[in-house]
Amino acid sequence: MRTRAVVRQAVADDAEAVAAVRRVVAPYKVMSPAATRHMLTVQLPGERFLPLVAERDGEIVAWASAGLNVWTSDPGQAHLSIFVHPQHRKQGIGSELAERLHQHLTEVGAVRVRTFVQPDGLEFARNLGYDGTRQMHFSGVELTSLPEQPETPEGIELVAFDTVDPQAAYTADSIASLDEPSDSPLDSVDYDQWLEEIWNGPAMDKSLSVAAMAGDEMASFTVVETHGDRMWSGMTGTIPGYRGKGLAKLVKSVALRRAAAAGVAEAYTSNDDENGPMLAINNWLGYRRVQTELGLLRTL
Repeated sequence: MRTRAVVRQAVADDAEAVAAVRRVVAPYKVMSPAATRHMLTVQLPGERFLPLVAERDGEIVAWASAGLNVWTSDPGQAHLSIFVHPQHRKQGIGSELAERLHQHLTEVGAVRVRTFVQPDGLEFARNLGYDGTRQMHFSGVELTSLPEQPETPEGIELVAFDTVDPQAAYTADSIASLDEPSDSPLDSVDYDQWLEEIWNGPAMDKSLSVAAMAGDEMASFTVVETHGDRMWSGMTGTIPGYRGKGLAKLVKSVALRRAAAAGVAEAYTSNDDENGPMLAINNWLGYRRVQTELGLLRTL
């Protein structure tokens, strides 16, 4: 008979095991152990982030986390995620993690919580009181055959992130994020917190992330995160004054080519179902859908 899994708060030394569980459950979500350790140890003020693991016989078999959304003007919004290894499901682990996280979110003032689940987790989530709101499509592409790189418009210079002023990147990111499909707006991004969480974090590969600069202004950009020979295309955005010029397609095309030259074999990304322009760009680049997760909400 299996021993009962023990739920406890995650610590920095759990990073390798947590990253391994994440890769088994959702291999299309690329996150290195270093980025996982950063997530476990660097929390934003006010997020009240709680990371949990379930451990059985000395092995971490599940990972979960929850916290308040701090970069929105909509108070009381929260996020929650649960990853249970397939060999340890239907044994009450997910339910115990959810109960602990919901209790924590209630105590810190959350009024509504969002989660994303794979289709086989929909019934579990609905039984917890979650209801559907949106779809998030995850896609991957092998970097062996990419379409021809678009021409660079006059007045635009393509540069790696390790050569740009972080203030310019922050400005572009915070402006472009306003148009991201979401249940609550990303309209309160603090610069110092962004520096610590995003710019100075280990996830972003600044040598492969690409910006299209118009003078000192970042007109368009794409963020690359790497782990071994795999990469994640994070935020890609263009500020309003430069849209319609094909810059998002350009920077993403350049980033994928540079990543391939650096030894990256596979790239993954995600797009909300409502984000038609980026879905079209990714289709053009050769991305093919590998999973669709369901975005769900629950009122606390």
